[in-house]
Amino acid sequence: MPSRQSSDPRIWLVVGEKLGDNAQVRAIADALGLPCEWKILRCKPAYQEGKPRVRPTLSHLDLERSDPLTPLWPELILTIGRRPLSAALWIKRQSGGRSRIVVLGRPQGGWAPYDLIVTAAHYPLPPDPRVLELKFPLIFPDRERIEAARTAWADRLADLPRPLVPVLIGGRTRPYRFGRTEAETLIEHSRCLVGRGTPFFCTSRRTKAPVREAIRASGLPYYDWHEGGDNPYFGLLAHGDAFVVTGDSVSMMMEVARLGKPLAIFPLPVQYPRLHAWARRLRRGLLYHPHPGSIRARLGQLLFRLGLIGYERRLENIHQHLYHSGAALPLGQGDILPLSPPPIEDELPKVTRRIRALLGV
Repeated sequence: MPSRQSSDPRIWLVVGEKLGDNAQVRAIADALGLPCEWKILRCKPAYQEGKPRVRPTLSHLDLERSDPLTPLWPELILTIGRRPLSAALWIKRQSGGRSRIVVLGRPQGGWAPYDLIVTAAHYPLPPDPRVLELKFPLIFPDRERIEAARTAWADRLADLPRPLVPVLIGGRTRPYRFGRTEAETLIEHSRCLVGRGTPFFCTSRRTKAPVREAIRASGLPYYDWHEGGDNPYFGLLAHGDAFVVTGDSVSMMMEVARLGKPLAIFPLPVQYPRLHAWARRLRRGLLYHPHPGSIRARLGQLLFRLGLIGYERRLENIHQHLYHSGAALPLGQGDILPLSPPPIEDELPKVTRRIRALLGV
């Protein structure tokens, strides 16, 4: 990043310990081309997994292990995630409201403090001048790590019959179901897709035991994140001829799509379809109401500020954008191997223009 001059706006990148979130912030900062200062925050043990209510506070942070938050306060805060967001709200309060907040993803704790909300299609929000909705999240593959892994994994993957089709697996996430039954369907469809080639299953931190057991029982090549050992993920990104990704993992879908590799998505079924449909109708009636001054809309905002209701996540929106752009197909609905997917639209310039307009630079 460029060094800061006295006339440059002071910009803080307020982030936590999630590497994927931080990479999105870095992508914006690099594209912005202005000097920025990282503020990496670390939570107390109780809040590393637990979700604190979003409010202007540092009470959930381990301040001794976090970067200092002291004046001079920034003109702009770029942040992502529930835990850093509370700190961003605290900074804005300390600055007397002068620090502007740009948040990636869904807003939390009310809309009032936010100056720009950058969201993607899987986090739809009601129309608002402060909302910039992108088709895709700002997730990009780490090409340097991929190229380094290309050499490291070349010999280890060389003897596998081609095509080599990595099957990248996430895990259960609300409201989607992902157990042994879904895993067996995934295995069957992957076998059919690959034919005489090699489906290579690669699990991750969120992959639960029933899914891992089904993969182990299949006798196919696999890597189990929970068993440790050398993780082949970046080697597979380098050497894979085509990919299958479970529909819960937006990050893995986007990394494959931005590499221009053929992609099949395995969408997960909803855990409780009737309950999900009821919850979606409730949110639409309260948080997406077309008349902001109505009783329903005001009730929705009150419940939202209290943390009792939030804007929904629609992973299928990302799937549909990838299908329509020609970058992916649903698993089981076509042969993806001959595809030459088109490049994914680069939406970073939209974001940097809005941030520069906010700063007046």
